[in-house]
Amino acid sequence: MNDTFETERLLLSKITLEDTPFIFELVNTPLWIKFIGERNIRTHDDAKKYIEKLMHTAGLTYWVVKLKPSLTDLGVITFIKRDYLEHSDIGFAFLPQYMGKGYAFEASKVVLNHVLKELKMHTVVATTLQDNTSSIRLLEKLGLHFEKRITEEDLELLVYST
Repeated sequence: MNDTFETERLLLSKITLEDTPFIFELVNTPLWIKFIGERNIRTHDDAKKYIEKLMHTAGLTYWVVKLKPSLTDLGVITFIKRDYLEHSDIGFAFLPQYMGKGYAFEASKVVLNHVLKELKMHTVVATTLQDNTSSIRLLEKLGLHFEKRITEEDLELLVYST
């Protein structure tokens, strides 16, 4: 999997410990907690340990999305092989002030295109909660279609697929 991707406006780089302050901020936003889940990250040291775990987990890639040329941190794109899904899962999360500007679509699209065309994966999935309407709209804009509902850890998730 590529370490970096670049679009006209964005630079995506694999997560590093230098991203600790940004990840601390992102995982504590109300939308992250509501739609992705509480990670109990209360300090920068907690965030550092969380990143270390992400960096050393097989089948999991996190890219931090930055705005060019300022390199302002906007969000993350994830690509994860989850035990409960047959195919790898693409995900995204952005700071609230950068939502609705097309950044998540632009960043997700470059990763999705790479996975489908360069890595020749035929199917990629994404999961979301039913009330996460912005995520659903973005998944549909990316060309994913509703496939099924599943229950995982007492949550009903919608599964979308390429």
